Amino acid sequence: MFEFIALDADDTLWDNEIYYTQSKEAFVRLLSPYAREEGAIKRRLDEIEEGNVAIYGYGIKSFTLSMLEAAVEISQGAISGREMEAIIELGREMLTTRVRVFPWTEDTLATLAKDWQLMLITKGDVFEQSKKIERTGLLKYFRYVEIVGDKTTSTYRTLLERHHISPKRFLMVGNSLRSDILPVLELGGQAVYIPYTDTWEHEHRLDRELPKDGYYELENLAQLPELARRLSRKMTG
Repeated sequence: MFEFIALDADDTLWDNEIYYTQSKEAFVRLLSPYAREEGAIKRRLDEIEEGNVAIYGYGIKSFTLSMLEAAVEISQGAISGREMEAIIELGREMLTTRVRVFPWTEDTLATLAKDWQLMLITKGDVFEQSKKIERTGLLKYFRYVEIVGDKTTSTYRTLLERHHISPKRFLMVGNSLRSDILPVLELGGQAVYIPYTDTWEHEHRLDRELPKDGYYELENLAQLPELARRLSRKMTG
């Protein structure tokens, strides 16, 4: 039987990427006078954002810096102070917007918490993610909350060793193949992929094949308790 079920936060328990998408659309409109093709603006922003992850990490503040950098480059330095201020406001709105928890999230967590210890594993800026988690009111369901800079095989190995959890007794649930699924499978754990309609392409891009042993896919989080019970029976049977 599983000792822990760990869950990703953004786009697994609540909306997140939609706000990035909306801000990118607003950014493209703002920069459109400086480029011939709007698609080129978004592509360049995506490239800069992905490259800056290694420098600034994940999160809204990192994304805002990437928008500012892209604006200077795309406009060839002609961007105005007022337009830069508008870009900063896009980031501010993302940081202060209400967190929209999915309708089935709390009931699912309450059900899972009756039979398993739950862990929340999310990546990004610690201050930013901590505030977001507090605003959801879901903290009471988790024994541990881990906010990490990135989700790699090494990251998960360190977390499991810290909490004395065997990979074979660990189930990870999330919407990112790159961050939530592949590293856990490589450690010998099990993972449940729940696709989200608007996931950053970076999170789907894999540099190695996805192991199929221990891999499961669901349509939504509400289906997780039944799958967890079935897997637990399989492990103890």
